[in-house]
Amino acid sequence: MRAIQFSEYGPAEVAQVVEAVEPHAGPGEVRVAVRASGVGAGEVAMRSGAYRDAVPAALPWRTGFDAAGVVDEVGAGVTGVGVGDEVFGMAAPTARGTNADFAVLAAWAPKPAAWGWAEAGGAAGAVETGVRVLDRLAVGPGDTLLVQGAAGGTGSVIVQLAIARGVSVIGTASVGNHDFLRSLGATPTTYGPGLVERVRALGGADAVLDCAGGALPDLVAVAGDPGRVVTIADFTAADHGVHMSHTAPGVPGADPVAAHGLTIAVELADRGELRVPVAAEFPLAEVAAAHRLVEGRHARGKVVLVP
Repeated sequence: MRAIQFSEYGPAEVAQVVEAVEPHAGPGEVRVAVRASGVGAGEVAMRSGAYRDAVPAALPWRTGFDAAGVVDEVGAGVTGVGVGDEVFGMAAPTARGTNADFAVLAAWAPKPAAWGWAEAGGAAGAVETGVRVLDRLAVGPGDTLLVQGAAGGTGSVIVQLAIARGVSVIGTASVGNHDFLRSLGATPTTYGPGLVERVRALGGADAVLDCAGGALPDLVAVAGDPGRVVTIADFTAADHGVHMSHTAPGVPGADPVAAHGLTIAVELADRGELRVPVAAEFPLAEVAAAHRLVEGRHARGKVVLVP
């Protein structure tokens, strides 16, 4: 089968299509024939070497955390799903490898009828991250959340998950994405100098979720307490007393995987309250172009790979 991997750190071109041995579903797992899979900002940073000190990759590194497809193998002990079912989900954090023709999923849920394959293929990682961090921040009705980097593939899903909890959301993005954020139900503002004052003028925020990195001093000032800020993108978090949420095995401070978020996503999607904005679809052979688009940090929504 075809799969995406990189054998050295470097530019987007080091992510390549290779011939790989097909994986098989083990106990508690299912295998899918992949119809779409996500390209995550974290793995793009892994490929570039930006994360090599904090999360070293065991090279060669097979990429991809989330995927959607048709079940073609069911592992021992699995119930409630069968061959031919359409699902979306994610690999085990220790496995990855969903950017491929076949992928093994450790957690999954039925693909919502309202979602196309591209939406479903890029959903699980953003959903799991969003639910994990919103649970940690314990935000709910009456709270206001600032989402830094709200128009990206993860941020745009988090905005919707927060609003579904009754949370008011302020989202930072470039001016060209402000109408997009309004369409999701968020109040937009720009990032950069003056952020603290702009957020205060909008009524302030009770908590902050950072999807972009590079602005933690301002984000702590917005929240008034580093304990009310969580980042998924800034490895300087500890220097500011901020928690960096991740699920990387063996890396200190890892949070539990929020697999229950997949069920929440299905319920919201069925009610028309959660869509997964897709910025672009690329065939596997154009993985380098997909990585460049994510790396440019201007994609509105998820970037996905399709067969």
